[in-house]
Amino acid sequence: MADKSHGSNGAGAAPAVDDPAAVRNVVLVGPSGGGKTTLVDALLVASGVLSRPGCIADGTTVCDHDEAEIRQQRSVSLALASLSHDGVKVNLVDTPGYADFVGELRAGLRAADCALFVIAANEDVDEPTKSLWQECSQVGMPRAVVITKLDHARANYQNALAAAQNAFGDKVLPLYLPTDDGVIGLLSQTHYEYAKGKRTTHAPDPSYADQIEETRGTLIEGIIEESEDESLMERYLGGEKIDEAVLIDDLEKAVARGSFFPVIPVCSSTGVGTLELLEIATRGFPSPREHPLPEVFTAQGAAFTKVTCGSDSPLLAEVVKTTSDPYVGRLSLVRVFSGTIRPDTTVHVSGHFTSFFGASVGHHNGAGPDSLAGHVDHDEDERIGALSFPLGKQQRPASMVLPGDMCAIGRLSRAETGDTLSDKAQPLVLKPWMMPESLLPVAIQAHAKTDEDKLSVGLGRLAAEDPTLRIEQNPETHQIVLWCMGEAHAGVVLDALANRYGVTVDTVELRVPLRETFGGKAKGHGRHVKQSGGHGQYAVCDIEVEPLAEGSGFEFRDKVVGGAVPRQFIPSVEKGVRAQMERGVHAGYPVVDIRVTLLDGKAHNVDSSDFAFQMAGALALKEAAAAAKAALLEPIDEVSVLIPDDLVGAVMSDLSGRRGRVLGTDTAGNDRTLVKSEVPQVELTRYAIDLRSLSHGAASFTRTFARYEPMPESAAARVKSVG
Repeated sequence: MADKSHGSNGAGAAPAVDDPAAVRNVVLVGPSGGGKTTLVDALLVASGVLSRPGCIADGTTVCDHDEAEIRQQRSVSLALASLSHDGVKVNLVDTPGYADFVGELRAGLRAADCALFVIAANEDVDEPTKSLWQECSQVGMPRAVVITKLDHARANYQNALAAAQNAFGDKVLPLYLPTDDGVIGLLSQTHYEYAKGKRTTHAPDPSYADQIEETRGTLIEGIIEESEDESLMERYLGGEKIDEAVLIDDLEKAVARGSFFPVIPVCSSTGVGTLELLEIATRGFPSPREHPLPEVFTAQGAAFTKVTCGSDSPLLAEVVKTTSDPYVGRLSLVRVFSGTIRPDTTVHVSGHFTSFFGASVGHHNGAGPDSLAGHVDHDEDERIGALSFPLGKQQRPASMVLPGDMCAIGRLSRAETGDTLSDKAQPLVLKPWMMPESLLPVAIQAHAKTDEDKLSVGLGRLAAEDPTLRIEQNPETHQIVLWCMGEAHAGVVLDALANRYGVTVDTVELRVPLRETFGGKAKGHGRHVKQSGGHGQYAVCDIEVEPLAEGSGFEFRDKVVGGAVPRQFIPSVEKGVRAQMERGVHAGYPVVDIRVTLLDGKAHNVDSSDFAFQMAGALALKEAAAAAKAALLEPIDEVSVLIPDDLVGAVMSDLSGRRGRVLGTDTAGNDRTLVKSEVPQVELTRYAIDLRSLSHGAASFTRTFARYEPMPESAAARVKSVG
C-alpha cells in the first residue's frame, strides 16, 4: 500500500464526485500541538490544492482561520478542507486537541468514517488520546497513526512509535521507515525521496538492510494474522514468499475493517510521507457506504431502517457544526448520510436532543429547572440556501451534494448543531451524538445596561452553535452562568461575545444558592406604625417560628383569638412573612423549612391595611431570626469521579479537602476506578480545572444535586460576614 509513485493532481477547484464510493471522510484527532492543522495544509499542498502551506505563527493555515484561533495559535473549532487524490475526494476534518473543545472533536468523529491519530515525534501519548482510541475501538472505527514533526529538535521517531504501540496495542505497525530525506516502503522495499516538493524513487541504501528486514518481517506477520486466508500464515512460516499484491490487498481490508492500524511517518514542513498518507486514506479507509449509519427514527420515535447511503434513499443529513456572523449570517456544516441535497429546496429540520437524553444539563444547583438559551427541541421546515464545499473559511460553490459527502449550507436560520435535515414529506431524526457535560460555571454580567439586549442575542446564537455551552439564568442568585468545558472554552465564548457581537461582559464571583433556616423555636414581634397626616399605617403581630424537617417547605398557622388581627389581614401577615423569607433574614438567602404561627396582634379601624400587616409580618420574622440560632443550608452534590487506579488516593484526598464524603469505589475496567462521593457545591466551582490538573487530563467526573445540608459554623460565618 502506498508504494506506488503518484504526482499531485494540481486541482485547486472543489473536487467533485458522482459516487459515494469515491468519498473518504477522515477526521484528524490527537493532542494539542501534535501538528494536525499543519498536516492538513501539507496534504493540500501534496494534492495540488495549495501551492504552499500556511503557517500557524502567521495565522495563514487553512483550518485555523477564526480570529480567536489566530490570536491563540491553536485550534478551537472543527474545520473542513477537501482534496482529490487518485479520483477519490478526501474530506479532511481538523479537530482541536485541547480538552476544552471536546465537543468539536465529537462532532468531527460523528461526521467521519475513519480517524487519523496524529502524534508528534517529540511527545508522548497523553491520557485523553488513549481514552479516545478506546472509544473508537468500541465502535470499530478504522484508524491509522501519523507520527509528525520528524524535523523537530527533540524528535525521536522510534520512541514515538513505541509509545503509540504501548498505548494503542500490538496491531499498530509501521508501513514505512523514515530517513533523512524521505521514507522507505517496507513492503515494496523502495526508498521514496522528497526534494523541493518532488518525490523520486530508488533502491534503499544498504545501510538500512538489517532494519528493513527486521521491521518488514514483523509487519508481514501482522498483516497475515489479519488475513481472511487461513492458509497464508502456514505458507509464510513454511518459507513461501507471499506476493506483495496479496499482502497489500489483505492490509487494505484489515485497515477498512478496523482491525489493523498502520503507522505513517510524516514531516509537514518538507512534505515527506504526505503522498503515502493519501494512499492510505484513499485505498485503505472505507467509503461512506461501508460505514454504518447512526440510528434513525421517525418523528414519532419509531426506529427507521429503510435508509442506505444512496441517492434513491430518503434525505438524511446532520448539522455537525454551526457558525454565525453578524454580517455573513449563519452557515451550517452538514454531513449527508443518504439522499441528495440541492439548493433552494425545502427540508425538515429536527432538533430532538432532550427527547433522547432528557435535560442534559442536570441540576447544578438544586433550585429547580434551569433557564437555558438554545438547545430546545424543535421541528420546522426551512428552505436551503446556497451550497458550498468549504476549504477552511473559503466557500467553493456546489450545485448539489451526494450521499456520503460533506458541505456547507447558507441561510439555515433555525438549524443548530446536532439537528437532522430530512425530506419534509418524510421527517426523520438521527439519534444525536452524546456530548460531555459542561461542568465549569462562570458567572457573567453585561458591562453596561445598554449591552444587556445584545448579550441575550449573542448568548442565544453561541448556544445554538455549541452544544457544550450551557447558559443558566439562575432565578435565586439572579446571575447569568455560563457552564463551560474549561477556562479556555470560557475564554473563547467571552472573546466571541466581545469581537463578534460587540458586547463586553464582566466575570463576577459565582454565588452558590444557599438557604437559611431556623435552628430552634423563636418568637417575633412585628410593629409597623406610622402617622404622617391623613390615613396612617398601623399593624402589630406576634408570631412563633419553629424549624421543620428538610424538604417540608413552609407552613403557616393562624391561632389568633378574639379578632386581635381582623380576618382579612391574616393572609397579609402570611404574605409579608413569605416575602421576607425570599429576601432572607441573615445572609440574604431564601428561608426554607419553617412553620410560622400567628399568635396575636393589634389593628386600627382606620389606619390598618393589607400593606401595613405585610410589613408587620416581615418585621416579626426578622426579629424572631435575631433571637434564634440561624442555620445556613448548602447544596450537596453527588460526585462520581472516573480515574486511573493509581490516582485513587490523590483524588480521595482532594475530595476530603473539599469537605467531601467518599461513599465508596467501584472497579470500572481498563485499570480505572469510579470514586463516589458527596461534596458541597461551594467547593466544586473550579473542580473541572483542578481535577484535570491533578490527573493530567486522565480523569472525568459527573455531578448531580442531592440535597441541602447545614453548613459548618466556620464556613457559615464567612458567608454571613460577606453577606
